[in-house]
Amino acid sequence: MLFDDSYKTINDRAEGIFRDKGSKFLAYTYPIRSEEEVKPIIATLRSEHSKARHFCYAYRLTPDRSIFRINDDGEPSGTAGRPILNSLLSADITNILIVVVRYFGGTLLGVPGLINAYKTASIEAIKNSNIISKTVNDVYEIHFEYLQMNDVMKLVKDESLDVLTQNFDTNCILKFEVRKSQLNQVLSKFDKIEGVKLKYLNTN
Repeated sequence: MLFDDSYKTINDRAEGIFRDKGSKFLAYTYPIRSEEEVKPIIATLRSEHSKARHFCYAYRLTPDRSIFRINDDGEPSGTAGRPILNSLLSADITNILIVVVRYFGGTLLGVPGLINAYKTASIEAIKNSNIISKTVNDVYEIHFEYLQMNDVMKLVKDESLDVLTQNFDTNCILKFEVRKSQLNQVLSKFDKIEGVKLKYLNTN
């Protein structure tokens, strides 16, 4: 399969709610870029909802959606984190954390009831999220001399490259972002300009 260089994520926090037999399930979606962001978010929710019983979550990371984790936080195994993750899988979104905060209503819901509650609350939150499409981009820095300026800038314009920073002194440096699928053709065009040096920085 050809690597797909675009992915879907969300650009803002959203909420969903589901109630069953007095229990209340509040689902929150968060756009995240790394696992380090998860703990502080959970900690904030715990302080906002000090009377809640469970804080179950699931997240997916990276454009190829290869990193994911689930946490049942004391609920029977497979009844919370997994259904939350499944809602992320069916929406095909990544770089997102969903936390479901449960207030216990006194009546046990049983395994099917819990799975349904965590899933439904998560789906509600996803529905209320603003889902956006992003491309997987590589960031490059290009070094060139003032004389090459016209050639370089024409190529940047022709390929609609996203310029991040530019510095035109005696030695000119320009930092740009390019879609992975466009990368090879862009690099080979830069190679044709005399005296241009390219440096790979990272992937966004």
